[in-house]
Amino acid sequence: MLRTLTEKLFGGIVTRSTINTMAINHEVDIPYKKATFGMGCFWSGDCVFGVVPGVLRTRVGYSGGTKPNANYNNIGDHTEVIEVDFNPDAVSYKQLLHTFFINHEYGLTKKFKRQYISLILYHDEEQKKLAEEQKTAEEKKRNIQIVTEIRPAGIFYPAEDYHQKFKLQRHKYLVNALGLRRNLLQTSHVAARLNGYVVGLGGLEQFESEVESFGIDQGTADYVRKLIIENKGGSLSC
Repeated sequence: MLRTLTEKLFGGIVTRSTINTMAINHEVDIPYKKATFGMGCFWSGDCVFGVVPGVLRTRVGYSGGTKPNANYNNIGDHTEVIEVDFNPDAVSYKQLLHTFFINHEYGLTKKFKRQYISLILYHDEEQKKLAEEQKTAEEKKRNIQIVTEIRPAGIFYPAEDYHQKFKLQRHKYLVNALGLRRNLLQTSHVAARLNGYVVGLGGLEQFESEVESFGIDQGTADYVRKLIIENKGGSLSC
């Protein structure tokens, strides 16, 4: 089913750029679908999916288990996952699956503790079918046995604020420039995109193709450009 997304400042020093956020593109009112993936530490996956063209928003959390009210210190039988809101007219679920299978930090062929397993949580029967087909195709192509679990999506418990857009939050200049409040960490379109760009993903050409739509000022854009160049090909390990 397609859906539509119809104060306290978070960290840093309050500046004029912090409160002047009217032009920044935090919200996008575009019909979307959800996808949910577990692929090791969720900080890296948040970056990876954040810069995929057609992805609107990302958030990290705990899902796939039965323990109520899961959190980082009491995760129970849940797994660290990335929840993705995507525009199906711009990126297909099959393309997201491809991103999932080629960007594992670990756990694609070896069982780890449940917190970090390879996991696809499907939101409808079509996603289930595509996930199973892609897993089989990847096994044949690589001549390996893939241990990824494919299960129906259940309750998603958002992770703590410090986990959301973790790589972006390391740059307090950007946190202030974007006016990132706690609620925006899980819903901001521009934060999702920049969280990937600051670690060198996506590339400069892709960034230039969409930077005007972000509504950020020249100084902020230049700051991100510098990080894209410096971190190109860098490590995403947690």
